[in-house]
Amino acid sequence: MKLASKVKYKWSDTVVMSKRSLVHTSRNFDAFITTLVLPIIMMLLFVYVFGGAIDTGSVEYINYVVPGITLLCIGYTASTTAVSVNNDMTKGIIDRFRSMPIAKSSVLTGHVFASVVRNVLTTTLVVLVAFLMGFQTNATAVEWLLVVGILLLYTLAMTWLSVVFGLLANSAEGAGAFSFFVLFLPYLSSAFVPTETMPSVVRMFAENQPMTPINETIRAFLMDTPVGNNAVIAILWCVSIIFLSYLFALFVYKRKAV
Repeated sequence: MKLASKVKYKWSDTVVMSKRSLVHTSRNFDAFITTLVLPIIMMLLFVYVFGGAIDTGSVEYINYVVPGITLLCIGYTASTTAVSVNNDMTKGIIDRFRSMPIAKSSVLTGHVFASVVRNVLTTTLVVLVAFLMGFQTNATAVEWLLVVGILLLYTLAMTWLSVVFGLLANSAEGAGAFSFFVLFLPYLSSAFVPTETMPSVVRMFAENQPMTPINETIRAFLMDTPVGNNAVIAILWCVSIIFLSYLFALFVYKRKAV
């Protein structure tokens, strides 16, 4: 009973902190819109400006690029968590929470849960826009569920990593630099162009960083093509990032806030 009560206590505090973060999102709606509009603009740019010059074989470029755009969308939205966490750390909010009878970790898990909710909304809207632009998929219901699962794992990975950036940064501007990180990696992957077209050194990096297997797994499920070992590699990358980021975030948070 003690363990059950403790879990219920932490979950209740997490829900409260999540609602708090979502309320802040509604009051800073321009930032939320920005994280939604940027991926859509990137999709329009790549499909209608660069798409005609990029050879993706028998796959239409809109079908090829949508998985990468969803990763960009998740990265942009998750990066706002870094700024939110940093604001709590640098503006005295954490000091107020310390005087309250709440689970200390709920402050971080609340930010993470709210980020997942925001990402579900923004990613869904981006995919709907992709369908309006001509995106087509052969995915079955099971394959769609697998895509959702991979995207949720990726969301958690990027969000917990952004929490670490928010805790380490000395200012909101520094925490916001996380967006450059999540923007940079998808470009150096198979998200927008086949890795075979890249110079050897760049190709080696692109094929051995997490974005490529995650992207290839989503693309394989959506296009109903063989996924190979990409799914296992993608899951291992996401779980490893979540686990290490979670432990490091708690370590830094306890050092700074307790």
